Amino acid sequence: MVFNSYTFIVFFIIMLFLHNLPFTWRVKKVNLLLASYIFYAAWNPPFILLLWLSTIVDFYVGRALYTQENQYKKKLLLVLSLIGNLGMLVFFKYGTFLLENFVNLCNVIGFDYNPATPNIILPAGISFYTFTTLCYTIDMYKKRSEPVKSMLDFSLFVTFFPHLVAGPIVRPPQLVPQFETPRIASRKQMMDGLLLLSLGLFMKVVLADSMLSATADAVFDSAAILPTLDSWIGVLAFSGQIFLDFAGYSTCAIGVALCLGFVLPQNFNYPYAAIGFSDFWKRWHITLSSWLRDYLYIPLGGNRNGAVRTYFALMATMLLGGLWHGANWTFVVWGGLHGLYLWVEKFFRDRRTETNDTLKQNNQWVGFFYALLTFMLINITWVFFRADSFGKSWLMLQSMFGIATDGNPLLTTLAILKVAFVVPAIVLFHWFMRDTKVLDVAHKMSWWSLGIVWSILILFLIWAQESGSSFIYFQF
Repeated sequence: MVFNSYTFIVFFIIMLFLHNLPFTWRVKKVNLLLASYIFYAAWNPPFILLLWLSTIVDFYVGRALYTQENQYKKKLLLVLSLIGNLGMLVFFKYGTFLLENFVNLCNVIGFDYNPATPNIILPAGISFYTFTTLCYTIDMYKKRSEPVKSMLDFSLFVTFFPHLVAGPIVRPPQLVPQFETPRIASRKQMMDGLLLLSLGLFMKVVLADSMLSATADAVFDSAAILPTLDSWIGVLAFSGQIFLDFAGYSTCAIGVALCLGFVLPQNFNYPYAAIGFSDFWKRWHITLSSWLRDYLYIPLGGNRNGAVRTYFALMATMLLGGLWHGANWTFVVWGGLHGLYLWVEKFFRDRRTETNDTLKQNNQWVGFFYALLTFMLINITWVFFRADSFGKSWLMLQSMFGIATDGNPLLTTLAILKVAFVVPAIVLFHWFMRDTKVLDVAHKMSWWSLGIVWSILILFLIWAQESGSSFIYFQF
């Protein structure tokens, strides 16, 4: 089930109705849990078994980790939890990838090995709920928070349907306490939630799907050499699409949760206004980047053990972050490029004077130039994220930088104009909104002006008439 479907609208109305009936809080939580399983079962019902297995194992292992005093047994429990969670993730997401690379290695060394191709289906959202349960067991091991008291609360924490399939990636202290006391959305929360849901659907359906996706698909699916303009338009189209699609989902998720009285963490903060790449990762997929920082980068040494260890931790974190996105070496290169960018940025930042830093912060034009430079370099990384092979990635880069430009034009004038309007508008909107929030702006507007804007969003949604296309990050 996807947010941009008529099925979800009916589902959501029923949930709002049930959640506002005078049931006990326990009954309402049971309703939310059952609804979350129904929401997930819309993809493939048997995979609910994986959710149950992960939930039951981590609930009891987490409690044992918190109370266990024997360090050997404690480490053994943590290892068992990591093997269970990461084992499922590796099998379902990377099993075919690992087998293919093993076969290629065998062929290189002269050993003829041709196993049957496995038919492994990737469970929706497995990367997200695996990271959610992993952070719980690790926190229990380090006693960062107390164990969840009831299986019902823990099950709801793992499977709460707004964040289940594509985040935000929540941590126990962010959500579990909200399940301990009765919650019904206030009038303000309901209006804010519905506004965010409308905005998220507008980003996904109207802008990402109707305005940009066809152009990005046409360029990246083409096997021919393309003119430089077409290549850049295709990459910019995907750059806008991936943001609008994923940020649109996160905005919908936060809005849906708010309508039920729950608060989810922010996941995007105008990333295309980032000044530099460390700033970008503080604004893009915030819950993942903070997860990687706290559970991978810092344990690898962070910036506490000298420059060499810091550079190693940065690159290892970004490479594994790239691999988290998909079972393909192109995702590893995507992560590696971001790691390289962070290396270069750190190298120069460590050598800059405080005077230059202050000058750049106070000069809006200089800051905007650096934001544009950051955005354009990020577009190069999106080539590897979207292309399905290194051959296609290299062909795209050759076309983008004029090395290979003999191809015939592919895109229509209308397609080019759509991208030329939407993507610069995104960048400018991010720049002017980089230090504020949409809801803060909405709260300052008069009721009639907000009503006009909201009505326009709804009218465009009706006009777009798209309802069933999946969100990009469901595949991760």
